[in-house]
Amino acid sequence: MSDTPQPSSHADAFEFVKNLAAELSTGKVDLPAFPDVAVRVRQVLADENVTPQKIELVVSTEPALAGKLLMIANSAALNPAGPRITSVKAAVTRMGFNMVRSASLAFAMEQIRKAASLVAIRDQMNALWERSVLLASLSYVIARRCTQVNPDTALLAGLLHGLGKLYILTRAAKQPSLWSDRATYDQIVADWHANVAKAILENWEIGDKVVEAVAEYENLNRAHVGFPDLTDVLSVANLLADLRETPDAIEASIQGLKVFDRMHLDAAGIQKLLVESEKEVTSFRAALGS
Repeated sequence: MSDTPQPSSHADAFEFVKNLAAELSTGKVDLPAFPDVAVRVRQVLADENVTPQKIELVVSTEPALAGKLLMIANSAALNPAGPRITSVKAAVTRMGFNMVRSASLAFAMEQIRKAASLVAIRDQMNALWERSVLLASLSYVIARRCTQVNPDTALLAGLLHGLGKLYILTRAAKQPSLWSDRATYDQIVADWHANVAKAILENWEIGDKVVEAVAEYENLNRAHVGFPDLTDVLSVANLLADLRETPDAIEASIQGLKVFDRMHLDAAGIQKLLVESEKEVTSFRAALGS
């Protein structure tokens, strides 16, 4: 955020939160400048009888989105040695529907970040998106290597984890006085981002497991019995996103955390996971636009 002094007002913060609560109560929470083609992809994927041909028809109306699908389908993570894919239909077939959702979301985020009305917060949006892409990439490899969770769904959850923070950021851009008190702004984000993300994802008719993961991933000691689930994957990815640059801190940071016990991951296992998955993570980050 900008450190430029601005008039600070608790009244402004209270008014902001009140308006945020009012927006959530309507059940119609959505992001500004969200491109129509991404909405159409979301709608067509909501049909349980959708076919790759139907998706191809929608995607092909936007060449930039079609290119995004082809880039991901041909990434080292999905196509390490196979022949290059050149058709949208083949890309959809290889990727699967959840990853098509992820690709359309990545495209939508690129368009939102370019919106003229949001230029004042572009740096903050870029940083949030880079974090989302990193979490998505880590979630994919953690799900695939350490759990029975669908990796494509984990990728989607990672991309969506910061949706509430993004929504709050775009709303706060219209109220510059919030930038002058970083502690107050950060508290608003901490208190509200999970509920905002939940409202958006339910409005988009995203699956319950993804909604739960995005709402609960910050609780590293939540009660959960059985095999690691999607929320566990996102929780671990979120922590490893911070620890991947400071490997010496891994052992102390995971001490006593139930989520790592469920995944049977210790410091040595985490180090090995990060090293062995680096190529996949880098490939996904490049394909998704980080």
